[in-house]
Amino acid sequence: MDQIARDATSMKGKIIVITGASDGIGAAAARLLKAYGAYVVVVGRSPQKTGEISRELDVPYYLADFTKFDDVRKLASRLKADFPRIDVLANNAGGVMGRRTLTVDGHEMTIQVNHLAPFLLTNLLLDTLIASKAIVIATSSQAHMMAGRLDLNDIEIEHGFKRMNAYAKAKLMNILFTKELHKRYHAEGLAAAAFHPGVVRTSFSLEFGGGLSFFYSSFLKHLLISPAHGADTMVWLATSQPGRDWQSGEYYNKRKIAKPRKQAYDAHLAHDLWELSAKLTQLDGASGSGLAVS
Repeated sequence: MDQIARDATSMKGKIIVITGASDGIGAAAARLLKAYGAYVVVVGRSPQKTGEISRELDVPYYLADFTKFDDVRKLASRLKADFPRIDVLANNAGGVMGRRTLTVDGHEMTIQVNHLAPFLLTNLLLDTLIASKAIVIATSSQAHMMAGRLDLNDIEIEHGFKRMNAYAKAKLMNILFTKELHKRYHAEGLAAAAFHPGVVRTSFSLEFGGGLSFFYSSFLKHLLISPAHGADTMVWLATSQPGRDWQSGEYYNKRKIAKPRKQAYDAHLAHDLWELSAKLTQLDGASGSGLAVS
């Protein structure tokens, strides 16, 4: 029997927070997990689309724009107030942006939305996640293989910016963050995994145009997998047992451990990325921060 089907009964009452849940694999995962009995909480940027998913599934929703750290902090504060327990946090929000643009917080948008914002959210919820012995899932991508060398001295990609390279670097950061999260907090009961969803038929990249937007919106999109198929590994990680069915700190593709690029195994880089991300998000000065410096 499928692992998800075996563990579906154990999902009843489990609180699962999914960011980027207004569309694509986030919305597909929300539908599946709600069907398995989980208490799903959806987070999105669009009031209209996030509200539609909320009404469709009869689940609570929260709005947050990850280009604004203030939104992330408000989201974390509301989630902590409303949910004393969070069993799964799925950091799924992200995407390919257009030309190099700085957010209101002064950071390159691709890096902030895909890495810094979920880093901040996870850390602000860290005490709740540890107390819940939660699972933290990061939606990464095989695109990280195109990242080239990740240079933390140019994390904002001021030199030689290319939209897909920026996205690839951010997805590599997701894997490094997962590994460092595991290293720091697995002994306290936290489990973490990153995964590649596949090349999914969604509205990915449509907002910013360009050749990638054409690929995702043209007849070629029929070559892509469905959002439900893309959500499969996320749902599997959320509904199965770390240590028994999968190993914390790893990167997965189609429910199997996948081999990321070499830099993903660099423990010093993962540590330094964490410390730099904490500085860029001003985490050490945040109320209720779960920051631990090692």
